[in-house]
Amino acid sequence: MKFFKNILNESRFEEDGIFFDKIQKIIKVKPSHLQIYQQAFTHASTQKKDQNGNSLNYERLEFLGDSILSAVISTYLFNNAPEGDEGYLTKMRSKIVSRKHLNQLGEELALTELMTSYLPVNKLGKNISGNLFEALIGAIYIDKGYKACENFIYKKVISKYPDIEKLEKRIVSYKSLMIEWCQKNKFDFEYIIEDDLGKDVEKHFAVKLIINNEIIAKARATSKKSAEEKASQRAYFVFQKEIPV
Repeated sequence: MKFFKNILNESRFEEDGIFFDKIQKIIKVKPSHLQIYQQAFTHASTQKKDQNGNSLNYERLEFLGDSILSAVISTYLFNNAPEGDEGYLTKMRSKIVSRKHLNQLGEELALTELMTSYLPVNKLGKNISGNLFEALIGAIYIDKGYKACENFIYKKVISKYPDIEKLEKRIVSYKSLMIEWCQKNKFDFEYIIEDDLGKDVEKHFAVKLIINNEIIAKARATSKKSAEEKASQRAYFVFQKEIPV
């Protein structure tokens, strides 16, 4: 029995060593408390708990990381866009920390490969990579403090947007842009969801965007939200010269 325990302990030590190396490669500093990073990559499906019965998964660290990310980005914009009012700063921050962008960052770092889960990755939702990215930020904050966390965010997030003017022109949501433009110009608009007649195995949704009683764009996708976004993007290119970004 002791022999098998030794084998299991050696295996665990080796796994921890591999995980340690991967985390160090990502954050560029040595982790001091490896268990907090392990928690950052543990899915709720494992039902892991601490000695007090509290859940041990990435969700609380994701909440913390989201707050710190927002604070660092807000500070950066406050210092680098002195003429921007509250609305402008909020809009710019949302462009940097959009869910799509965070998902891309998480995918670039292959964060799902570090995750422990009883469910396959394709069953965890399309935002899992972004969620893990925020959880990682939370773990860095707990382990290394605010300054190390700020450095990580600057390297992985802010360095991609050195030019505020270019960031201003970046579109996060075509649907929001189209709705805002229509409301500003008092145009009647409507998104109509229709039965999709495609032969795809996976269910699709068909959407029409109608502006002033004219069909401007159509699109189809595996979710209503995605179909509306695609239709909005196509409509944007129709009116691109008239819509300020």
